[in-house]
Amino acid sequence: MKKYLMIILALALVFALVVGCAPKKTPGSTVDLAAAEITVQVEKEWMDYYQAAAQRIMGDNPDVVITLLEIGSLDHLGILDETDAANPDVADVFALPADRLTGLADKDLLGAIDAKKIAAQLGGWSDFDAGLGGLFKLNDEYLAFPYNIETLIVFANAKNAEDQGFDLSKPLVEEDINDVANVLIPVFNAWFGVAMTNAGDIALLKEEGGTFVSDLTTPWAELDADKKAVLEELFGYWEWNYDHNTALFDSSSAWGYIDEQFASGQKGVFRIDGPWETGNMKGQTNGGQDLAVLPIGYMTVSGKPLSQWQGGWGLAVNPRIEEDKAKMALAEAMIGEIVNPKYAVELFQAAGKILENVTAETYQSSDLDEIDKKVIKAVIDSFHVSPGRPLFKEFGPVWDTWQNAILSWNSVVPANAEAAYDQLKAAFDAMMADLK
Repeated sequence: MKKYLMIILALALVFALVVGCAPKKTPGSTVDLAAAEITVQVEKEWMDYYQAAAQRIMGDNPDVVITLLEIGSLDHLGILDETDAANPDVADVFALPADRLTGLADKDLLGAIDAKKIAAQLGGWSDFDAGLGGLFKLNDEYLAFPYNIETLIVFANAKNAEDQGFDLSKPLVEEDINDVANVLIPVFNAWFGVAMTNAGDIALLKEEGGTFVSDLTTPWAELDADKKAVLEELFGYWEWNYDHNTALFDSSSAWGYIDEQFASGQKGVFRIDGPWETGNMKGQTNGGQDLAVLPIGYMTVSGKPLSQWQGGWGLAVNPRIEEDKAKMALAEAMIGEIVNPKYAVELFQAAGKILENVTAETYQSSDLDEIDKKVIKAVIDSFHVSPGRPLFKEFGPVWDTWQNAILSWNSVVPANAEAAYDQLKAAFDAMMADLK
């Protein structure tokens, strides 16, 4: 009996040693991958980060090979879109902006991935489908994995704010705005204008009951009070700029006007833009010394906080490897390692990407630049209060329809909000007729 007990104990010890010495799985990567080779698209600035991620996987799995193809993301997508998935110049794993997903999917240029499995390995999501995960899901298949969250945030010039009597520690109240240049939002561009329409729950175009509808085809008298209030403020904003002959509603001059007015020493205090414009904002605010960064909801319209869209980038897989289980496993491991939350700060430093499943506190406790920390926090806060970006291809005509209708006010000069809305409604009525 003692002999058998000693054998059992010895086997238990061997098992403990084997388990204790086994390679540790890292979030997003897997040990014991089958032999496979894949190519991964990477931009020049991201190369060192991607090399480290690939090496972590290959170090655990000597039979796999990950080759990095240096090419810009949009250039790479152009090659894919203009040729096909079999093109050897197209990588097996690549980055894409959310707005390219539907078009590529319609051409069968994206492979389905086990996004839920990767998300479970990485952790950090309470509801994966509530954010980018859901946006990247078409016909019950995940065609990309969340890479980077994006949305609009508020940039403020603190020096100009002080000069103009604003207290940035308190919510912005419309009554505090005393100059036409204090708030600089090019609302004629729907990318920015939607921040106002979302505040009033105004859908420029949405899917409903198997068809597409727009709130801007509703007669003025039938609009609810919140929608009317936002549209009245939109008209008032245009009218104030029209009466002062500013360039804010001039599609060719607005951008220069905004930059000029936002510079330190001028009257521009608030503008909304994406985190990718942080460098430009620093240049206009004394090297960033006068720059403040706030979530988009800091600004309101008719008492309702602004919000834009949940947008961003994803990591996708070439459909040519879908039937190769070893390559798919390696591709999904590489995706997971690129967005491994353990290296979230390094990813931001290398590529400016903000991970959806990493908290603002993680970034705040890092050694990142203080302005970058503020930008990241504002993006995360703004992202989680914004609706998902519409990715269906039918949304395409909305951009010109909105812009042309808003800019038509410059020549029509409507007398009031209802007359201004008539121009919008006519434009969207025509757009909807074309869609049908």
